[in-house]
Amino acid sequence: MASFNIVMPKLGESIQEGTITKWFVKEGDTIEEDDMLFEVATDKVDSEIPSPVDGVITKINYPEDSLVAVGEVLAVVSLDGEVEAPVADTASKDEAAKTDDTPVKAETADSSVDDSRKLSNRFYSPLVKTIAKEENVSLNELESIEGSGVGGRVQKKDIMAYLDNRGGSSAQPEQKQVVSAPAAPAAPVVEKKAAPPVSVGAGDTVVEMDRIRKLIADHMVMSKQVSPHVTSVVEADVTELVIWRNKNKDAFQKKYGDKITFMPIFTEAVAAALAEFPMVNSSVNGDKIIMKKDINVGIAVAKPDGNLIVPVIKNAEQRNLVGITKELNRLADAARNNKLDPSDIQGGTFTVTNFGSFGNIIGTPIINQPQVAILATGIIEKKPAVLETPSGDVIAIRHKMYLSLSYDHRIIDGALGGAFLRRIADHLEQFDINRAI
Repeated sequence: MASFNIVMPKLGESIQEGTITKWFVKEGDTIEEDDMLFEVATDKVDSEIPSPVDGVITKINYPEDSLVAVGEVLAVVSLDGEVEAPVADTASKDEAAKTDDTPVKAETADSSVDDSRKLSNRFYSPLVKTIAKEENVSLNELESIEGSGVGGRVQKKDIMAYLDNRGGSSAQPEQKQVVSAPAAPAAPVVEKKAAPPVSVGAGDTVVEMDRIRKLIADHMVMSKQVSPHVTSVVEADVTELVIWRNKNKDAFQKKYGDKITFMPIFTEAVAAALAEFPMVNSSVNGDKIIMKKDINVGIAVAKPDGNLIVPVIKNAEQRNLVGITKELNRLADAARNNKLDPSDIQGGTFTVTNFGSFGNIIGTPIINQPQVAILATGIIEKKPAVLETPSGDVIAIRHKMYLSLSYDHRIIDGALGGAFLRRIADHLEQFDINRAI
């Protein structure tokens, strides 16, 4: 019987697992290509995953609410329409279950726990299990490692850091004794402080965070712990830009079928500045800087449920204003209707968030990891300003706005961050009022 395996998709470069929140099919159902199979949730997005093939669902390996690693087989589809007979060999089923679910066993003699669920409900990805097995990390040791992932899950970098600092428990102590060079100092451990207790009064209302809000909260706290944030601010005179848009917005929509807001113009300026300052278009990996070839600008979009999502305009520096506008409108509409494709939120190298859409003049945003900078745009306001003219200074009404840039001070100093932000403002201030649509 020809079959096809449906696997957990990779929904982002930093995503290692996802939660199946809903199955749209059951075993025995006949499906066609592009029929929705299941909904999967990560800390980035909730996505509905379609079927890539026609056939019959013969087996579903994970129920709803299961946390599954990327690449694991979620379901099996029979391509010729035949339903596989139930397997009578329970021993093979047990063996398969052990392969999928049995955590790493302790290799030390004093370990008597064969199932991690006897100690906790902690999830370990297949990669972490493999590393632990190869390095003889006991179950008790694995349980003691503080994880940096969502919900405290142990990631590859956590177990590797643990192995680097394990020292005295190494299986090869003789080799460590003959090393003459001084050991590098261990990375400082940042102690996580518990939040103070909060009392609940008689008239107070307690609201449980939804899953997405919890994930956003974890991501924001992680970003502040990872990156030392610095924020720079400039004020930009965008009078010519405002006049151009007001003059051309109706003709633009009639010609291209899309409304043009200020955000595509901001995005165009950001992409041009990133091409001039490639260090800002990068990520940090340990003590290495990864300078990204592509300029992929993420735009923070507020969803109807109050949560945020960041769809990405790929290769923004290669698109003209019309192309950016069309892509931005498509992504924003898909985000608000929960129709984003997983590829729509992957690969971002820089993020823009619009505080001005809520009437705010300025904001200090938190960096969207693993990026190293994020731009906030404030509301555009009419202000009196002093202008230099050939006949002297005059006071005129101008359209002005604040731009604020939060950046990772590990690799971006004030000079670079300030110059980059000033360049964005220059692009906006020098907008050609006679530009053709």
